[in-house]
Amino acid sequence: MPNPLRLGVNIDHVATVRNARGGQYPDPVRAAEEALAAGADGITAHLREDRRHISDADIDGLSTLLNAEARPLNLEMAVTQEMLDIALHHRPHAVCLVPEKREERTTEGGLDVVGGHNWITPMVGKLNEAGSRVSLFIGADPEQIAAAHRTGAAVVELHTGAYCDAVREGRADEAARELASLTAGATQAAGLGLEVHAGHGIDYDTVAAVAAIPEVMELNIGHFLIGEAIFVGLGPAIRRMRDLMDAARGVEP
Repeated sequence: MPNPLRLGVNIDHVATVRNARGGQYPDPVRAAEEALAAGADGITAHLREDRRHISDADIDGLSTLLNAEARPLNLEMAVTQEMLDIALHHRPHAVCLVPEKREERTTEGGLDVVGGHNWITPMVGKLNEAGSRVSLFIGADPEQIAAAHRTGAAVVELHTGAYCDAVREGRADEAARELASLTAGATQAAGLGLEVHAGHGIDYDTVAAVAAIPEVMELNIGHFLIGEAIFVGLGPAIRRMRDLMDAARGVEP
C-alpha cells in the first residue's frame, strides 16, 4: 500500500493580487476554502516581515476557518521574535521556519540551520511547547539535515527550487543531480526520525519525480497553482496536481 502524500496549498499570491490594488478582493480566506474543497489537505501561508502579501488579518481569518474545519494551517515565518510572538498567539498546527531577505522576490534558498543553531533551537523549543509542529525549510544537504534533527524539529521541508529550475530550463544532467540529492536527503532525514516534506517551484512537469520519493509525506505548492488558476480556476488546478501526485505515488484513482 503506497504511503499517503498530502498536499498543502500556499495561498500567498492571492494576497499579492489583492494588494496590487488594495481593498479586500481577492480574499485569501476564500481561496483557502476553495483549495480545501478541491482536495488540499491543508493551507500554507507565509507572513513576511514586510507584509508584502499575507497580512496579520489574513492569519486571523485563516486561523478561524481552519480551526472550524479542523484542518491544518502551516504558518511559514522568519526566525524573529516578532514572528515567534505571532505564532505563540495563534498556535497554528504547524510552523515552518524559513530564511527571509527583504530584497528577495521569493525564498531563495534553505535555512542555514548549522550557522543559526543557537537561535533556531530555542525557537523550536518554544513552538514545540505551544503545541505547534515545527518544520525547517532547508536544502538537501547532509549537514543541514543533521543540524535540523538536533534542534528538536519534527519535520524538514526540502527546497526543490534548484531541481525544478533545472527541469524547466532543460538542464537534464543538473536536474538528475538535484533529484538524486533530494532523494538522498529524504532518506537521511527519515532515517533520523524526521518527517519529510518538499516544496518550492513545483509545477505539473516537476511534481511526479518529487512525489515519487517514498519518504516525502507532504508537498507544499503555491505560486504555480495560483497562476494556473487564472486560466482554469483554482479547483481544477488543484485537482490536476492532486491527480499527478497520486499517479506518481501509485495511488489508484
